[in-house]
Amino acid sequence: MPFIPHTPADIEAMLEAIGAPDIDALFDEIPAELKSEALRAIPDGLNEMQVARLMRERAARDGTPLCFAGGGAYEHHIPAAVWELTTRGEFYSAYTPYQAEASQGTLQVIYEYQTMMASLTGLDVSNASLYDGASALAEAVLMAVRANRKSKSRRILMPRTVHPAYRQTTDTIVRNQGISLELLDYHRTGGHIDPASLPAQPGDFAALVIPQPNFFGVLEEVDALTDWAHSHGALVIAVVNPMSLALLSPPGEWGQQGADIAVGDGQPLGIPLSSGGPYFGFACCKQALVRQLPGRIVGRTVDLDGRPGFTLTLQAREQHIRRSKATSNICTNQGLLVTAATLYMSLMGPEGLARTAAACHRNTRVLLERLKALGLEPLFQRPLFHEAAVGLPRNAAEVVETLAGEGIVAGIDLAADYPELGPALLVCATETKTEADLERYTHALAACLDAEGERPC
Repeated sequence: MPFIPHTPADIEAMLEAIGAPDIDALFDEIPAELKSEALRAIPDGLNEMQVARLMRERAARDGTPLCFAGGGAYEHHIPAAVWELTTRGEFYSAYTPYQAEASQGTLQVIYEYQTMMASLTGLDVSNASLYDGASALAEAVLMAVRANRKSKSRRILMPRTVHPAYRQTTDTIVRNQGISLELLDYHRTGGHIDPASLPAQPGDFAALVIPQPNFFGVLEEVDALTDWAHSHGALVIAVVNPMSLALLSPPGEWGQQGADIAVGDGQPLGIPLSSGGPYFGFACCKQALVRQLPGRIVGRTVDLDGRPGFTLTLQAREQHIRRSKATSNICTNQGLLVTAATLYMSLMGPEGLARTAAACHRNTRVLLERLKALGLEPLFQRPLFHEAAVGLPRNAAEVVETLAGEGIVAGIDLAADYPELGPALLVCATETKTEADLERYTHALAACLDAEGERPC
């Protein structure tokens, strides 16, 4: 909140109501020897005007760079109403109350969120969210191993085109549980998993992970990959950008049977970049797998008088009840962020999401045309969405550093995770970018790459 509303009179009235003589009496259980007499290293308090100035000065240190980076976190326009409503006191909590049925408004928000996410992914059920997209993928892997009754394997086929941080997080969480992630390499020209390169006899494996779009922004051949996995008795885990689903086929419609589980990061749905978080993960699945889905699910029901209401369902799988038998020991409900996403999707609607996704794709295509005019070509010759990998004639890290000095986030250097690509940047242009923004970026990049220019890298 922007100010502390309690006046001395308010405080006195509250103390009188609870029968306490002063504020210190509320902490009388703390032994006196453990209390500090004074916080000598803490400066004196500031008034509201001084605090506001201090925070503006510190925020200004970050600047407002022009961002052309994606890689899992995207700068989208967020309607003002989203966070104006999300930060109201009725919603401003990050967790579902344990006496959940007493909080019908909170439960209805989650129910509406789950309904929209299930519709967006084309699957039957959504949970109430997880920490982020990376841990959501780890949860999906654990879920697939538990749920696949056709397989006794603990092998998961993991394409290298899945976000590197997602792969690393998943490996950290599952490797000590005897689950192996077997990497599938990508086609060097297409930047995708070529279905023709998959083995005819892959052996027993529990699941195949399919990113759409993948980390390079390339569209995978999801129908062929899904059918291949199902033909070998494996489940399919889709890792998707929710914004792309406004235009692309939802996971529930992939191949003949659809993906079994869909996960991803909900950051594009009304969550600001915020220097890397907090974000939230989502997980959806087919009805047949619902009892293996980690996290909470809200259902709609009626009470004894026939009035509609909302309640937590299938609570027996929660870790505070089942302990070692829980389907998850790390998942949580990112309630505040889910509230923002619910408001964002409600305000945008299917048409608004589709228009935003189309504008992102259009701006990325325009950016690539401008880069081609500089002699820079996309590394992969496949359909893409939202972002693309572009080869550079010079070290990408130097380019990123130089453009940062110009107030521009140039993209993501791919060298650390994909050294075989050589100097390369992953670039992205969302609907927030104007013609002037694209011109500024290409001009700065051209100057950086020109060895004869005034500002060479």
